[in-house]
Amino acid sequence: MARKRSGLLLVISAPSGTGKSTLIRRLCAEFPRPAFSVSYTTRAPRTGEVNGREYHFISQKNFASLREQGVLAEWAEVHGQHYGTPRPAVLDMLAQGRDVFFDIDVQGARQLREAFPQGAFVFLLPPSRPALEARLRGRGTEDPGTLARRLGNARMEIEQADFFDFLIVNDDLEQAYQELRTVYLAEGLRSRCNPHLNKTILATWDENG
Repeated sequence: MARKRSGLLLVISAPSGTGKSTLIRRLCAEFPRPAFSVSYTTRAPRTGEVNGREYHFISQKNFASLREQGVLAEWAEVHGQHYGTPRPAVLDMLAQGRDVFFDIDVQGARQLREAFPQGAFVFLLPPSRPALEARLRGRGTEDPGTLARRLGNARMEIEQADFFDFLIVNDDLEQAYQELRTVYLAEGLRSRCNPHLNKTILATWDENG
């Protein structure tokens, strides 16, 4: 029986170098439902970026106005520029039955929890500090200062992991993906994602006398 369900909001956070982007790309490749909200930003567009596709590019004044009006589900300041997620757009996508994924830091996840308590919050962990350091060094892009900063940030983020609903250790990529996939599928079966499903089935009793 085909059935329509409400959208699922899936929030995924992880220290840099944990493999979050790889896992999210694989999940999106297997399941076509997910959508990503287009955030507001006060920074200027980069070459090739299109307003409304990568970001909604707005002024600092307009960003402040949206924040004061409560339009933003979460926001952050990065290198002097502001970024924020529009709450109405996310609610619209969920109402349409589209699943919305967030690839976001711990601070942003905490704000999203306040805005969307019905969401599923996942934290990806490295198997150990040495393993994470080896992965970061393997990129070949980390100078000693940057490496130390990323490892320090990772520790602070891991200390807050208890905030999340699900913890997945990315020691083996295939196993980590299967665990993330399981979370996604199981959350989609929650009653809040399938409102009135029981009533739809009960209606078949009336149809058949």
